[in-house]
Amino acid sequence: HKPIMKYQHLYAFFLYGFASLSWVFRKDYVKFFQKQIGHTANTNHPKIEYFNLFFFKAVYYTLFIVFPLVFMDITWWQFLIGFVAMHLAEGFVLGLVFQLAHVVEGTEFPEPDPEGRVDESWAVHQMQTTANFSTKSPVATFLCGGLNFQVEHHLFANICHIHYPEISKIVARTAKKYGVPYHVNPTFLGALASHYKTLKRFGRKELALEPVRVRA
Repeated sequence: HKPIMKYQHLYAFFLYGFASLSWVFRKDYVKFFQKQIGHTANTNHPKIEYFNLFFFKAVYYTLFIVFPLVFMDITWWQFLIGFVAMHLAEGFVLGLVFQLAHVVEGTEFPEPDPEGRVDESWAVHQMQTTANFSTKSPVATFLCGGLNFQVEHHLFANICHIHYPEISKIVARTAKKYGVPYHVNPTFLGALASHYKTLKRFGRKELALEPVRVRA
């Protein structure tokens, strides 16, 4: 725990905006060359994966940086403002959607044992650590591409998101039948308020002394 975390509920939303910039210029490289991710070795990538990383990064940089500077009648600083503004908006939306689906009241934050295992099955773990929001809003579902049904997104990632509203009814009934948690914040603003309160609570130093499994 660091003292600045006491105020994370105030500055976190601003930092979410940098998620996309980090992803484009840093995160992919760090994760690719990281020797280990969690308890999983991350070495010996096939050669094609090196090509995919560097080739498609080059394509992106060319399309979104080189071409605008070469072919558009704008100055470098005008381009920089537009490019950064685009990524700040993208990062803010991306970060917020996923935070409202995981870092809210009710979800759990289990840590694996020294051997990298958790007690629950994979599906139950998804239910414990994930939350839906705005599930009754067709607009939210459209704008989020179904990611507001984050529980169903985790459980049925290979199924088109347009089916999530109906699937969610089955998941909710099954969860109730077997006593498994099914977290839902009915509205976006409700989920946002819950996320804010969770950030504020996690910023308290005394949480560092609590057991590993934290229940909001």
